[in-house]
Amino acid sequence: MSTSEQLSTRHLLGIKDLNSNDIQLILDTAANFKDVLNRPIKKVPSLRDITIANVFFENSTRTRLSFELAEKRLSADIINFAASSSSVSKGETLIDTVNNILAMKVDMIVMRHPYAGAGVFLSRHVDAQIVNAGDGAHEHPTQALLDSFSIRERLGDVAGKKVAIIGDILHSRVALSNILCLQKQGAEVMVCGPTTLIPKYIRSLGVKVEHDLMKALNWCDVANMLRIQLERQDIAYFPSLREYSMLYGLNKEILDSLDKEIVIMHPGPINRGVEITSDVADSSHSIILDQVENGVAVRMAVLYLLAGQRGS
Repeated sequence: MSTSEQLSTRHLLGIKDLNSNDIQLILDTAANFKDVLNRPIKKVPSLRDITIANVFFENSTRTRLSFELAEKRLSADIINFAASSSSVSKGETLIDTVNNILAMKVDMIVMRHPYAGAGVFLSRHVDAQIVNAGDGAHEHPTQALLDSFSIRERLGDVAGKKVAIIGDILHSRVALSNILCLQKQGAEVMVCGPTTLIPKYIRSLGVKVEHDLMKALNWCDVANMLRIQLERQDIAYFPSLREYSMLYGLNKEILDSLDKEIVIMHPGPINRGVEITSDVADSSHSIILDQVENGVAVRMAVLYLLAGQRGS
């Protein structure tokens, strides 16, 4: 790999560590891998000598399966490790767990952890390369990259587009990664939701803040509808799901009332009938299934490019 084709970072801990060239390189590489995935033989030998451990301290279905499929398509050897978050309460325990895995000669670790910054912490204490598959309510970099890839695929470019991220911004790792990723590519970003679910610091990131769903939809080219993360909410942030749905839920009637076509996204899993109705999720406006398909290509690109950094 030539220098011009290398990432500027040895790990993927968050979008904040990537520059705009890194992002373009990942998306361009993902486009090549998507072509591979559409061939009759979907496997390439790119990571044949690499061993990757998927270490998930928090439940995940889509992200874990997507990474696992990406690794298999690249011909990597895979170890899957699942642990409940309750079994890891101290940093030392996390290091011990990972060092035991590394003793099996693992090159790369894909990790999801309930605590923000777990990947950064680990990268300072172990030798392997770390890919953050979601850390608490902090970042989820590969989700943001696949979202950008999906926007680029549908609209031709991310630069100059207006993207509204709607819903539970406070508890979302997808929101922060998306804001950083979109801004680095020249998009405008707005967040929309009830006051209780918009963090106070959000304006410091240079995003617009809106509490009226119709205003946000009339402004944007793309609406990314986030799930209400009840499992992260320790207090009631709104009276009821029914009330939330009435104020911030997207249905076909609202979509049809707009004087333009907008693209609808959702990181999944969808609470159908809460943040989005089935007739919207399954409509031609929606690129939700494209996001799932693109997730494998983007994760292949990330793993492939990071493997090119081994030893650097």
